[in-house]
Amino acid sequence: MKISVTGISSMATRQVLSELASAYERLADCRVAIESVGGVDAAKRVTAGEVFDVVVLASDAIAKLASAGHVQAGSQVDLVRSGVAVAVQAGAVLPDISSEDAVRRTVLAARSVSYSTGPSGVALLALFDRWGITEQIKSRLVQAPAGVPVGSLVAKGDVELGFQQYSELMSLPGITVIGPLPPAIQIVTTFTAAVGTGAPQPDAARALLAYMSSAQAAATIRRHGMEPAS
Repeated sequence: MKISVTGISSMATRQVLSELASAYERLADCRVAIESVGGVDAAKRVTAGEVFDVVVLASDAIAKLASAGHVQAGSQVDLVRSGVAVAVQAGAVLPDISSEDAVRRTVLAARSVSYSTGPSGVALLALFDRWGITEQIKSRLVQAPAGVPVGSLVAKGDVELGFQQYSELMSLPGITVIGPLPPAIQIVTTFTAAVGTGAPQPDAARALLAYMSSAQAAATIRRHGMEPAS
């Protein structure tokens, strides 16, 4: 009987983990089932004691779970780095995001701006604070509900300008990805995997993570708009 490895991740890594899991199943005598939900919800479920072999979240979230004993200390493996891009509805005029000043002007001119509940959204709000524009645009900020892609709100015309990790925007219909944030203000999130405390299949989980962080996985990771973290 095949070993089964279970996991939970945030939505940001859903597609890349799905492809990597399928590839690993073809290489190893192992089934892999990774559930992807909003990152906040995933962390809550792990904290509440739900058992998974593998947990994949933003590195700071994994660090908190490790310090609280919810994932095995020392089992952390950095998998991918993911940058933020900007999107508008398909067919809309493309605003200028070529520099930090251009992005600031574009945000100030937008009738509405959407961001995620994840770490990239937190960092974006911190950027607006640094620019000193938060109060000016507060009424136009729209946080996408947990697990709902920012791009889906942009596609429906609910918001004019959307900021989210490129990997989550790149395949959505109904939007145009203008491009990544310029280097001076790019927001990069590292997603880290760890073996869950009480994992039923800890050895199989470590083998899976070794594959996902290996050179064999690099092309798949890049195809999903991310970079290998190692």
